[in-house]
Amino acid sequence: MAFTVEDFRDLVQILDQKPEWLEELRRLVLTREVLELPQVVRELAGDLRTLTQRVEEIAGDLRTLTERVDQLTKRMEEVVVALTALTGDMRKLQVDVGGLKGMMLEMRYRERAPTYLGRIVRRCHALTDEELETLLTAAVEQGKLTEEEADRVMLADVVVRGRGRQTQEPIYLVVEVSYGVGDGDVLRAVDRAGLLSRLGTPALPVVGGQGVIPTAAALAQAQGVWQIIDGHVVAPDAA
Repeated sequence: MAFTVEDFRDLVQILDQKPEWLEELRRLVLTREVLELPQVVRELAGDLRTLTQRVEEIAGDLRTLTERVDQLTKRMEEVVVALTALTGDMRKLQVDVGGLKGMMLEMRYRERAPTYLGRIVRRCHALTDEELETLLTAAVEQGKLTEEEADRVMLADVVVRGRGRQTQEPIYLVVEVSYGVGDGDVLRAVDRAGLLSRLGTPALPVVGGQGVIPTAAALAQAQGVWQIIDGHVVAPDAA
């Protein structure tokens, strides 16, 4: 017999009156998966809330980490600035210490000229500034040097008067003293000795120090410059 609309209406009315039948009908008509779907949805909603909370926590942690990284970056920048300043101070200190060592060594060459230069000339006498100035002033008046050339010789670290060990003839030594001898020291010694030689007495260029860079040592040999390095005398090849 066919199931009519009236039969369906009667069924709906009965199910309204009998909720337990409605539940049984659901069990028969719907699959287990469909019946469990509301529970699954509730569980998923709970998981979503948990996940959302965890994401918010991670976002908070990330903000905190970002702030700490920013603070660390700023601190590192401050450290870099401090290290740069310290490096500059250290370089300046090295220059100052090097200059102080050079000045002390220059004083020793002046005060102990025979000790350092006695292997090159006999009867060493380190000229005082007054003696050198008198000598150069006379040279300028005689037209042997210009004022500028006399000033260059006056800036020599040490000027020594003595006699050649072989010839016994008067001779000058123009000495450039530096804790570490460089090319500039060699060239200044050559220039100033050449100028002083114009006075009529031979003048030899000399460099002295505790050490010498290789290029300066080679240049000294090529330019005929005597070297006194850590107390050891090195004669130029032409000597």
